[in-house]
Amino acid sequence: MHWFSATSVGASWSAERLRAIASRLVLILLRHGQTAANAAGLLLGRDDPPLTDLGRRQAEMLAGVNGVAGAVRVISSPLARTRQTADLLGPPVTVDDRWIEIDYGAYEGTPLADVPPEVWVQWRADPGWRPRGGESLTDVGRRVRASCDELLASGEAAAADVVVVSHVSPIKAAVAWALGVGDEIVWRMFLEVASVCRITTSGRGPSLRTYNETCAGR
Repeated sequence: MHWFSATSVGASWSAERLRAIASRLVLILLRHGQTAANAAGLLLGRDDPPLTDLGRRQAEMLAGVNGVAGAVRVISSPLARTRQTADLLGPPVTVDDRWIEIDYGAYEGTPLADVPPEVWVQWRADPGWRPRGGESLTDVGRRVRASCDELLASGEAAAADVVVVSHVSPIKAAVAWALGVGDEIVWRMFLEVASVCRITTSGRGPSLRTYNETCAGR
């Protein structure tokens, strides 16, 4: 199993520098494994399908990611696809509803290609826009940032890493929190299923260390 990341570490980096980075690691953010809805290209928010066979294999591979086995705990969204992924990782699992996927409302289960173009325009133009019966990107960002702030303030991750198993929108919101940017940034990111992001902290605050790490031979 070989993992690589969009933020690679150069060969010139010393072992001491790598250890210093690792010692500050706070959050390992994992996107759940594949579901049939993901594979079919549907908007998947609060619908609750299980992992596919491939999704379960992906979750098992995530258990081998550096830092996961030694985490102090695993935080999971309440949905089945994240719970199933989290349960395969090893450390104890705590459910936190703030890491649930965005509510797509009227567009839940809609193929991406069938969402009207004007909806995409509105969505991209205004992070506070909500689909009928759904949730805005600002709503997601607010709840995720609150959870991240609590973890940072608690100091829980000072002794060991904390793993969060979640979904596309909440993980992107956590990355926006780490970067100190607004929720509109999510449209400029792509995140695979069964991918890994890492956020560290220091006296200067959170910092994004890797984004969209994926496993070769998926």
